[in-house]
Amino acid sequence: MRIGILLSERAGADSLDRLADDLAEVHAEGFSSAWLSHIFGLDALTALAVIGARVPDIELGTAVVPSYPRHPAALAQQARTVALAVGPGRLTLGVGLSHQRVIEDMYGYDFDKPARHMSEYVAVLAPLLAGEPADFRGETLSGTLDLGVPNPEPVPLVLAALGPRMLRLAGRRTAGTTLWMTGPRTIAEHITPTITAAARDAGRPDPRIICALPVCVTDDPDDARSRAEKAFGFYGQLPSYRAMMDREGVDGPVDLALIGTEDEVAARIRAIADAGATDFVAAPFTRGESAKRTRALLTSLD
Repeated sequence: MRIGILLSERAGADSLDRLADDLAEVHAEGFSSAWLSHIFGLDALTALAVIGARVPDIELGTAVVPSYPRHPAALAQQARTVALAVGPGRLTLGVGLSHQRVIEDMYGYDFDKPARHMSEYVAVLAPLLAGEPADFRGETLSGTLDLGVPNPEPVPLVLAALGPRMLRLAGRRTAGTTLWMTGPRTIAEHITPTITAAARDAGRPDPRIICALPVCVTDDPDDARSRAEKAFGFYGQLPSYRAMMDREGVDGPVDLALIGTEDEVAARIRAIADAGATDFVAAPFTRGESAKRTRALLTSLD
């Protein structure tokens, strides 16, 4: 199982420079990939184009770009341009639905049929990322066009997929899924069998299953759990993640965070690998000695 890092955006006018420094450190430490969320700060793809051009070799990914605010052709054009900027084989585009409170309450889009929306979105996005023309007319969107960005190879696409319908779509049409707030029991019993069966039925290679979770190596687990609750507790209020926590049988996000000594955290990461994850992306949430211990453990496992 490959080990990556979820980069943390820094505040301030020098945020891109600091993010590039963080990426250089992650690369020097030997992590296989670095991922950037797209929320309300930096545009993730633009940021990856800037910092990826400064730091070579390491895989770069978005986790994830919301689909609704951008037409799939516009997103494909941007992603292919970023891939051209950072070099072949480096960019993986992670796309997701986001959440009803964001898409409806903040952006003002209709979130009525999210699975249908994503199916139709991928029908346009996937061929364009592969360097092929799109020709699709659907209920929620359409796209009939080709792009001229001179990419030497396709840009891989992964979906933030948790429910059965989204997992089957990811298996049939994309390179895999990227997960958040999803534990090993749920990966083993729900995620892996559903997406893998769909991929095999479609004649595709076994999919990537990218599991991202908060991580902290520490001798003071109570303090780390308190920090995790403050940083991640609100995810327990979002329906898609709440459903995964209920499947896992945990009370909330803090119970999914990997907190403990080196041996304890390593054991939990091995459980994620045993569940079928191909990649683990760590989201460190402490600084100082704990952060150093966390990264040292992670690089020892890669």
